[in-house]
Amino acid sequence: MGNGYAEESAQAPAQHGIVVGVDGSDQGTCALLWAAAEAQKRCTPLYVVTAYTVPVFAASSMDAGYATVDDDVIRDSARAVLDGALTVLEGMDVDARPRIETGDAAGVLLDLSEQAELMVVGSRGRGGFVGRLLGSVSSALPAHAKCPTAVIPLCASARLGHPELGGDAGKGPDTPPAAVEPIVVVGVDGSEQARMASLVAAEEARARGLALRVVCSVAPFSGSLSWVPAPVDREALHADLAAQLRAGQAWLGSHFPDVDIQVDLVDGAPAEVLIEASATAELLVVGTRGRGGFTGMLLGSTSQGVLHHARGPVLVVPDRADPRLENRASFGPVSAPTR
Repeated sequence: MGNGYAEESAQAPAQHGIVVGVDGSDQGTCALLWAAAEAQKRCTPLYVVTAYTVPVFAASSMDAGYATVDDDVIRDSARAVLDGALTVLEGMDVDARPRIETGDAAGVLLDLSEQAELMVVGSRGRGGFVGRLLGSVSSALPAHAKCPTAVIPLCASARLGHPELGGDAGKGPDTPPAAVEPIVVVGVDGSEQARMASLVAAEEARARGLALRVVCSVAPFSGSLSWVPAPVDREALHADLAAQLRAGQAWLGSHFPDVDIQVDLVDGAPAEVLIEASATAELLVVGTRGRGGFTGMLLGSTSQGVLHHARGPVLVVPDRADPRLENRASFGPVSAPTR
């Protein structure tokens, strides 16, 4: 593990590396531990990145002007964040490459995503000058990153052998931690974006030697749909969706014959179904947007809801072209494209 820092570099990391954003918070440490374990599995470098900007304050004096905070003080704080991150990684067999970048945290990580294999952030982090890497960034980055982004909630720390990071937040006094099921779960809704997510989910399942569970949920009709002029035949809807799921299962199986692919059609609000699945799945995979979105809407409401409330690691897959998508229709019924 190298000790020198690559500071203020405009160069993106070498392709196929993993980039993790840290800011000194417990959430950032949780993301760091998950990213390090992932780098070990993939035998790839881990770029540990923190970013800072030098704030400017308006001076309230007779002379109109501006005052700036000493850049050296801020950079020293950034170095302290990286020192802490490297301490966490001591004893782990990982090629950690610390980097200090200047600029807005979200912008820095988006630039790095151009060449990275995977981006990793915590679900939220601390405010202040150093970092701002988490929080709003964990929403902005998955929506715009050029590679998949893993968002790691603090409650996943117990899975990583560090329950002290998560404390008891979000847990009742008599609620034991959920046992992790060795499976990858992907949420689908018939959209092209979801099919792309299912391909990445199958790749993740194969790399981990796990089964893949493909979940499609049917939201209950509520008063908000009372204006619909004719009743919806739910049995027919379920039959149509089940046929599409089976066709999708056959299609995925043709590309991943060595992966055990299961399909599951369930009743329930999509975000709630996936959030529940995240509590026990080793990894939950979602697309950036689905059938409820529109061109230009980069993170759909379901994905946002999952990211805000997930109880385990979530991998968000960006919308992109893939030649494997071209033969999906040859395996059976498929939903009409939304774009």
